[in-house]
Amino acid sequence: MSRSSEELHGLSLLGGHTQYQSQYAPEVLEAFDNKHPDNDYFVKFVCPEFTSLCPMTGQPDFATIVIRYIPDIKMVESKSLKLYLFSFRNHGDFHEDCVNIIMKDLIALMQPRYIEVHGIFTPRGGIAIHPFANWGRPGTPFEQTARERLLRHDMD
Repeated sequence: MSRSSEELHGLSLLGGHTQYQSQYAPEVLEAFDNKHPDNDYFVKFVCPEFTSLCPMTGQPDFATIVIRYIPDIKMVESKSLKLYLFSFRNHGDFHEDCVNIIMKDLIALMQPRYIEVHGIFTPRGGIAIHPFANWGRPGTPFEQTARERLLRHDMD
């Protein structure tokens, strides 16, 4: 099923020449309208090639980033998400910061009903770090969902 030009309105990255950002670039994120805002459903992205830099040593850190969200009106466009995640390649931040920044940028972009971001960083110095951040829209049942998922996130 192809997308109509109306559905693609405002998306500038699809089908064009790909320009990779060399620094953290939240401005590359793009959103489109959810065609099923009356349904609650999960969208899951798995990025097994995430890279950032240790802010202390400048050495690369590698991770799989898993993003799950329940959309409302807007959804993140996948190519823009890929370019956004790639923009961390030369960005120096701790693992926990990267996960929280990603989550907050996606909340600002699309105001989902619920979102979680899990970073599964490869071990360095004999220890692996797996930060998890989530958010549920305040005043809705998703706020409680976020609390429950936070407390049992490592049971999946």
